[in-house]
Amino acid sequence: MSLVGNWSYPTAIKFGAGRISELPGACADAGITRPLLVTDKGLAPLPITQSTLDILDAAGLGRGLFADVDPNPNEKNLEAGVKAYLEGGHDGVIAFGGGSGLDLATALAFMVGQTRPIWDFEDVGDWWTRADPDGIHPIVAVPTTAGTGSEVTWVSVLTSESHEKKAVYAPQLLPDVALLDAKLTLGMPRHITAATALDAMVHAIEAVTSRTRKNPISDGMADKALVLLGQNLPIVMETPSDLSAREAMLLGATLAGMAFINASVGAIHALSYPLG
Repeated sequence: MSLVGNWSYPTAIKFGAGRISELPGACADAGITRPLLVTDKGLAPLPITQSTLDILDAAGLGRGLFADVDPNPNEKNLEAGVKAYLEGGHDGVIAFGGGSGLDLATALAFMVGQTRPIWDFEDVGDWWTRADPDGIHPIVAVPTTAGTGSEVTWVSVLTSESHEKKAVYAPQLLPDVALLDAKLTLGMPRHITAATALDAMVHAIEAVTSRTRKNPISDGMADKALVLLGQNLPIVMETPSDLSAREAMLLGATLAGMAFINASVGAIHALSYPLG
């Protein structure tokens, strides 16, 4: 049997409980000295966000925060974020939270250096010929859910003014650093834990059944993701404070993200756009 496939992965991944303390170093690795932490409205006032801002402040990186992000991030959120970024003189983004915050942060880091509207880059294979490559600002991604895998994907999904979900794809949108600290997921409500886990499992299932770009590496990651998620979801549902199981869930979601962004997804995600 001949094995053929492509794999691209420049994101540096730092995994382990308590590693949020290394956020200033992750920013330095990405070349960020004045970060803007981007998250959603619900997460912004919570202790995990405030303690993260304290870490940045103690390291002399400021307390830049943008949290005007809806559950389905949209054009208005993006425009407001770009304005806040430019007015604050920031030089990089910390994408903090679940898929909403991470997707908006990724688009923001891209659009602050572009002159064309966001939808000029929607779902087109040659978008980079239209973009200013020097206009892509660095990103450090810090997920607080074990679901979307957005910390290791090159896609940003936004809702247009016409209420359509649209996606911008390209490897250049990958975060420079992904910092995975399962302690940040301990406070997730039970229903969000379940919903995000199912999202990650569907990513893995669609990756391994993809008819477009699946390959032996994505298959291996998807298989491992399903094992980690399937074995540990019942544990975290029963015992939400089980850090070991939370770590396995976070790792599973990240592996599923790495699998699907290379292998592609299928009809389930296609249907979710109009339903969403």
